[in-house]
Amino acid sequence: MGRRIVVKFGGALITKKDEQCVAHTEIIRNLCSVVKSITEQGIQVIIVHGAGSFGHLKAKRWRLNEGYIPEFEFSDDTCTSQLEAVEHVRKDMLKLNAIVLSELKQVGLNALSHPPHEWASNLGPGFLGNLDRFQSDDVGVVHVSFGDVVDVDEDRQFGILSGDDIVARLSIELPDIESLVFAMGGVDGLLKVPPHVATEKDLIERWSPEVSYQGLHQADIDVTGGIGLKIKRGHLVARNGVSVHLINGEYPTRILDLVCDRPWRGTTILP
Repeated sequence: MGRRIVVKFGGALITKKDEQCVAHTEIIRNLCSVVKSITEQGIQVIIVHGAGSFGHLKAKRWRLNEGYIPEFEFSDDTCTSQLEAVEHVRKDMLKLNAIVLSELKQVGLNALSHPPHEWASNLGPGFLGNLDRFQSDDVGVVHVSFGDVVDVDEDRQFGILSGDDIVARLSIELPDIESLVFAMGGVDGLLKVPPHVATEKDLIERWSPEVSYQGLHQADIDVTGGIGLKIKRGHLVARNGVSVHLINGEYPTRILDLVCDRPWRGTTILP
């Protein structure tokens, strides 16, 4: 096998996170165009995308991240139970996934989807699921997965498996992965100060645990841990010998510059 990378399309990047089930189609199209350019360098790309407004808003409203709550009372006429809500969110995630797949196919790539609720269970970086489905020797094949509602053992019944946990396992366990790239929305990487007051000088180009940072975590809608989880999983991957980088996905050519060893702007997580 040749060179391989894992790229996470952030949910806040590819969707309008405050508008339910609205995708940033142009951003997705630009990302997929860059993925095509990367494959033309002989590098295979595995994509995992976030949920954004296709998952977080409903999951938060129906408390799906907490698992099954017997006493939970619904005041929503779109469904009558948490179990029904699980199916709603899964269908919405498949809609977003279909948009990503369509844009990959538009640029001539063979995109294969792996919905986690079909092959994974339980939560966190130790979730259960066979990763052999992501193996391929064809650089033109792009495997795609995403954060999803999956089955969980015993009383909890279900929960949110974050795309950040999926990329961690893919990066550590699959052979020949050289880089994990988090394509984020609205920021160039980790910042020393909150994003709304940051200048270009506030970018942290090389991060290790002793370096403090400020990030935006929309706790009112996010159900998976926000930037803190990305850093935690990214550091785990870096400690396993894979380079990890955070890049502004609104400028996706920076990902191409990174893999082509050209100057790029963003944050590298040190092991």
